[in-house]
Amino acid sequence: MEDLSLHILDIVENATAAGAKRIEIVIEEDRRADRLRLTIRDDGRGMDERMLARVRDPFTTTRTTRRVGLGIPLLEQSAREAGGRLDIRSAPGKGTEVVAEFQAGHIDRRPLGDMAETLIALLLGHPAVDFRFEHTIDGESSCVDTRELREQLREVPLTDARVLALIRDLLGRPPGEEREAGKGEDHE
Repeated sequence: MEDLSLHILDIVENATAAGAKRIEIVIEEDRRADRLRLTIRDDGRGMDERMLARVRDPFTTTRTTRRVGLGIPLLEQSAREAGGRLDIRSAPGKGTEVVAEFQAGHIDRRPLGDMAETLIALLLGHPAVDFRFEHTIDGESSCVDTRELREQLREVPLTDARVLALIRDLLGRPPGEEREAGKGEDHE
């Protein structure tokens, strides 16, 4: 996969196929430590110990449409190529957590990609699922939580073009910039 956002998209698609109704995507960048961490946590069916032991095998899948499951093995390969690792925790009825760590400045680390468009694609493809996306760079965070948006917007669907434009705008700026954008403006 060309960038990490495609890995995230694939892992989240697996979570929705496993019945997840709430999915958290957390990206943490620590420039001083030269680390990038992706965490994807869901409340889906989860996996038993037997499946968890086999999930890194590309020839293991629960899908009936194809015989291979490349999401986890490819993400693990990307992490290892960039001096990192992949951890998975899961339990039946408890959901799954996938954590991939990378050496941020490693020459083989794939770029993050367009996370705004990735989240938009997930919202459009799974409008009934609640997503929480948080991106932290050196302690400065930005967050989009669809539960909060639904509560504030009430009758306006998240798939409304104006809402999608707002999400694109929020996620298109680096964390911390939203505070900077409001400086010097008169808000009455």
